[in-house]
Amino acid sequence: MRKKKRKIGIFVLASAIIWAGMILGSSMALKGTECYGNIQNILIGGFIAHLFLVWGPLTAIFKKMNA
Repeated sequence: MRKKKRKIGIFVLASAIIWAGMILGSSMALKGTECYGNIQNILIGGFIAHLFLVWGPLTAIFKKMNA
């Protein structure tokens, strides 16, 4: 059970790192401009990466814990 909790913690940490990267990337894209198109692609990429790389495996772990 402890190993499963550790895996969940790793996924949550990965989630935080991905979103921190998205926020930093967005701020760099906005630096001195008001370009929504630039940040839109960064945020969409971050959302897709987050969905597949973090919440996909995390959902599988939750299902195994409940089974």
